[in-house]
Amino acid sequence: MPNVLVIANETVGGSALLEAALSRHKADPSTHFHLVVPQTRPRSGLVIYDDAVRHGAQVRVDLATTVMQGHGIDITGDVGDGDPYNAAMDALRDAKYDEVIVSTLPIGESRWLGRDLIQRFEEEAGVPVTHVVTDLKAEGLPFHITLVVANRTASDDKLIARMKEKAADNEQQLFIVVIPQEGGQGHHAGAARARLGNALDRMRGEGLTVAGMIGDPDPYDATMNALQFFNVNDVLISTLPEERSGWLRQQLLPRVRKASNIDVEHIIAERTASTEAA
Repeated sequence: MPNVLVIANETVGGSALLEAALSRHKADPSTHFHLVVPQTRPRSGLVIYDDAVRHGAQVRVDLATTVMQGHGIDITGDVGDGDPYNAAMDALRDAKYDEVIVSTLPIGESRWLGRDLIQRFEEEAGVPVTHVVTDLKAEGLPFHITLVVANRTASDDKLIARMKEKAADNEQQLFIVVIPQEGGQGHHAGAARARLGNALDRMRGEGLTVAGMIGDPDPYDATMNALQFFNVNDVLISTLPEERSGWLRQQLLPRVRKASNIDVEHIIAERTASTEAA
């Protein structure tokens, strides 16, 4: 059974990588792929906690493996070291691989290529190394990705219904759910994780393709950090009604619209018993 190691980060959902995996799968359906996403930080922007960096990489792993499994590809995934070379070498020490596929941005945009990583992989891997390139600016991703930002309303009926409408309009619809952690870094993490887990379980139960992460305690920072981590097409922000929403008092929506220059839709949760419980 061929065993292929895949190293990718920003381009993990790119068509070039998917096509490379599909071609090997078609040649031998028993081929197993193992994806490693280094937990690297965005190029610039707001302060990002270490946990958020790891969660962002895990979201990429979750979405990529879900999509490839949907094509019948046998794939597992892990978050790797922040240095892509170390991440690859760690994986090669842990298991035997027949090939390494490295997916990057084009030369001039890729920090990995600027460090001669492909040549270093070829010298050290001991197996064939295939380099695939995805130009995200020219090609985009073969999916529509919606960022969902919510907290107490993450499992609200109106939000779920709107997500289902979007999925019905686009067969390649993926959702990234971000729940800001209340109370500051290191506080109430358990409550945020439980809320995220409950929301993702319900969304998946509704047939939605989702992955999620805990974000910065400030909802604006959480949203902007996520927009740096991921190539997002649009944003759904779910809040309590105006008279009860701290996010609306903070002018969250106009601030995100101004800073992101992409479509931001507002979902106002119903004041129901289920919303209060969530």
